[in-house]
Amino acid sequence: MTLERWQRAAEWPLIIISILFLTAYSVQVLAAGPATTVAGWFIYITWGLFVIDYVVSLWLAPQRLSWFFRHLLELAIVLLPMLRPLRLLRLVTLISVLQRVAGNALRGRVVTYVIAASGLLVYIGALAMYDAEKSAPQASINSFGDAAWWAIVTITTVGYGDLSPVSATGRFIAVGLMIGGIALLGTITATLASWLVEKVSTNDTRAQTASVEDIKVLRDEIRQLRRELATTDNSDARHFCHH
Repeated sequence: MTLERWQRAAEWPLIIISILFLTAYSVQVLAAGPATTVAGWFIYITWGLFVIDYVVSLWLAPQRLSWFFRHLLELAIVLLPMLRPLRLLRLVTLISVLQRVAGNALRGRVVTYVIAASGLLVYIGALAMYDAEKSAPQASINSFGDAAWWAIVTITTVGYGDLSPVSATGRFIAVGLMIGGIALLGTITATLASWLVEKVSTNDTRAQTASVEDIKVLRDEIRQLRRELATTDNSDARHFCHH
């Protein structure tokens, strides 16, 4: 099996694994009691599947050393399983895989893509921030609602400053969300531009096709008129010679 075939085969399983990971992590952060223990086991299981995906991809890469250096972030996430907010970065796979799998289908529905991608990024950022800040002393983000408000303000680059992280992990997450927001905005802009160019190109093609068809019709009509005129002239000439 080649790396390309493995990546195609692993796309939807990675989506399901990422959703399970996000669900388990949400339960562990927001819930309490025995549910958090079960969620913790789910996190380790899904993390193990991410490790398998990384190892198989590295093994199948035609140039392993080059592939290794181009995927250092994935290596860091695999090797640092105890930093739970860092492991949430693996959920960026969900956005990238969705972009590859459903990109063409969503290009004509830009609003749907914007809402889905933005909502996912805001939720991931808020969840990770709340997990990092809820036990920090003098933290201003004391609930998931505060974290969600902070994530929305940050990703939209408004920056009211009423809420801000105080821990090193929280600030690291803030930097990641800022960069992710800029990347998402660029992707949305490119998607919208591509969609508009495609629509304009389609309209131009239709207009050109219509013009060509009109020219063909006019040419056929001109040829028909010429034949009719030639027939009329020949008939008049024969009639004149007869007399």
